[in-house]
Amino acid sequence: MTSLSSKRVAETLDKLHAEAEAADRALMAEMMAQAERSGETLKDLAAKFVDEERLNYRTTYQEHADHFLAISSAYGRFLYAIARARRATRIVEFGTSMGISTIYLAAALRDNGGGRLIGSEIEPTKVARARAHLEATGLADLVDIREGDALDTLKDVGCEVDILSIDGAFSLYLPVLKLIEPRLTPGAVILGENAFAQDYLDYVRAPANGYFSRSLDIDEGRGNEFTVRVG
Repeated sequence: MTSLSSKRVAETLDKLHAEAEAADRALMAEMMAQAERSGETLKDLAAKFVDEERLNYRTTYQEHADHFLAISSAYGRFLYAIARARRATRIVEFGTSMGISTIYLAAALRDNGGGRLIGSEIEPTKVARARAHLEATGLADLVDIREGDALDTLKDVGCEVDILSIDGAFSLYLPVLKLIEPRLTPGAVILGENAFAQDYLDYVRAPANGYFSRSLDIDEGRGNEFTVRVG
């Protein structure tokens, strides 16, 4: 039996995915309606959002303090599988939110024999809720959630990194990657969820920068990007 199938983890994830769907339903419906009205794709709207967000990403995410903005269960299982395949023991996560993705990654650490996940979340209320959710699963001992701006909280992670999960402010995807880049182990995996920032995509898709990268068809349309450090 894996940690994902344990009673505490499975019940907590089921509960959180249901809460996330309910909390974000109106926001997602408005985004779909906006796309329909404008004739644009969600990817087009996301690109515009990246430009707007660059002006003040802190304010932008304070406005979403009650939204989960969470990954799907399919993407969560993918995170778990990659962390197991990589035999990861050191994971960094940018954008913890309510801790759903954190639980999948921490479960992989447990099943890999242990390790450490360092997360970063800018919204204090989300930090408190994520910590409580991790306590409920019995995985909290594997996780250090740092409250504040990732450009500060992740400046010194103190270890090499096997997996970097990026799912926070779109405009910070590339700055956060460059911040962690010196710590990435050979073969490290970078998972960009909602990777709509063009500067980030251009960087990881340029072979000269030492990465192999391609889009994922999991949750098609959400801009998920799979990247491996090869250089």
